[in-house]
Amino acid sequence: MSGTTVDRLPSYSQGAWDVPLLGDTIGDNLDRTAARFGDREALVDFSAGKRWTYGEFVADVDAVALGMLGSGIVKGDRVGIWAPNCWEWVLVQYATAKIGAILVNINPAYRSHELQYVLEQAGVRMMVSAKAFKTSDYAQMIETVRGNCPDLEDVVLLGSPRWDDLVAIGRTALADDRSVLDEAQSALSPDDPINIQYTSGTTGFPKGATLSHHNVLNNGFFVGELCHYTEEDRVCIPVPLYHCFGMTMGNLACTSHGAAIVLPAPAFDAAATLTAVAEEKCTSLYGVPTMFIAELADPGFDGYDLSSLRTGIMAGSPCPVEVMKQVIDRMGMREVSICYGMTETSPVSTQTRSDDSVERRVATVGRVGPHLEVKIVDPGTGLTVPRGVPGELCTRGYSVMLGYWEQPDKTAEAIDVARWMHTGDLGVMDEDGYVSITGRIKDMVIRGGENIYPREIEEFLYTHPDILDAQVVGVPDAKYGEELMAWIRMREGAEQPLDEESLRAFCDGRLARYKIPRYVHVVDEFPMTVTGKVRKVDMREQSLAIIAAAVTEEQ
Repeated sequence: MSGTTVDRLPSYSQGAWDVPLLGDTIGDNLDRTAARFGDREALVDFSAGKRWTYGEFVADVDAVALGMLGSGIVKGDRVGIWAPNCWEWVLVQYATAKIGAILVNINPAYRSHELQYVLEQAGVRMMVSAKAFKTSDYAQMIETVRGNCPDLEDVVLLGSPRWDDLVAIGRTALADDRSVLDEAQSALSPDDPINIQYTSGTTGFPKGATLSHHNVLNNGFFVGELCHYTEEDRVCIPVPLYHCFGMTMGNLACTSHGAAIVLPAPAFDAAATLTAVAEEKCTSLYGVPTMFIAELADPGFDGYDLSSLRTGIMAGSPCPVEVMKQVIDRMGMREVSICYGMTETSPVSTQTRSDDSVERRVATVGRVGPHLEVKIVDPGTGLTVPRGVPGELCTRGYSVMLGYWEQPDKTAEAIDVARWMHTGDLGVMDEDGYVSITGRIKDMVIRGGENIYPREIEEFLYTHPDILDAQVVGVPDAKYGEELMAWIRMREGAEQPLDEESLRAFCDGRLARYKIPRYVHVVDEFPMTVTGKVRKVDMREQSLAIIAAAVTEEQ
């Protein structure tokens, strides 16, 4: 009976580890690192031409922290950060942690529709923002929604006199008497909330995953441990800081080990990333698979000296075998690691190890991380299934969020009474404890590493005066992995059916670009079950046929 499920181990694994969990706050941990490695580089903003040693970095973090305290920000206040990757983003991350303010990460791609929701829902009191980025006028959008955000008292635009004043106030206080900062920092607990990151829900608007010092500091630290980081490492971070990939797996992994944070550019650019790796002698490089594909395809790739690279992290979506082979062989990243997780788990739950085979790194998302537990359960019964049997992946441990900000009902739906986080992802655990993700229970679309939940897009499309009903599905795409297709039912009397161009015009400026459907299909009725539920499975199948027919017609 060796092949029966009775003889198999349960799909449960826990990450026993010799190194204990960190028990301090982010600010205290940073101070300890700076005390040990004060003269080593902490942060390099490559495109801005600016760099800090750990001693200089902590001094500037403390100045920003004191500037916020002088502006009336106290423990528990929410401070929004809306900017592309830049040195100021990193200073604000650590400054808010020092005083116990809760940093609210705002996606640089957000438009006014999403911005207003986040500012209101989190009760943001101070907003630190870039003036503009690419085609987005952040300052103008903030002013547009400000009147609807009663908690928002202070807007600090980077590079403005207000930002300069905040830093100047902090530097003066730092030179005269820093006791107020010491008092604020000493009053913090590692279990205090320190960060809100918005993750789209399956219905309605995004939910604010609320994370503590303990959550994100330990996750960053142990991700770095599995990458074997030391003070000798220099980590190139082209992934966005507003996401856990950048601020936790990147920044906190570095500062908890004395390694250097290297920001190559405000947003991802293959050539800029490769240049930064070469010139800054980076030992580690992060990215989603599409980023590595773009770097490998760069016309000048062979001219970059990437010999310093040893490791890195690839996450966000499965990595094709050939891409992994090239990353190892052509980029020299022999210890590159695959990570899996979600914002609600700070984010990493499983990770491959440096000695894992190429096959393990492309076929699985690794084994459970240190001090964590994972299990695969039957979605219907909640019982743990035998290894080799698919089910829902759940995780438990220090990394599980405190909850969704001011949404206890949504928190209870995601975290059960035993503190297991139900991911909504379908997975299989093999005999060695390696996990493969096989599908999604929730109807999530992953486009270029961005998690998109169709219901949020549908809710927005309902605001169009001519749309009666909308359903959004994901369809395969060679470049981004998946793209969005909107099925639309028009209101009676609508002047003309929507097409891709007119829908894009409606969404532009109000919805993040990556959330705007690429394809539009207008119908009289949706495919339905006998009980009246929309059959998205049928929609996806028909969508593929519709797109294929359109391509054939164009040819």
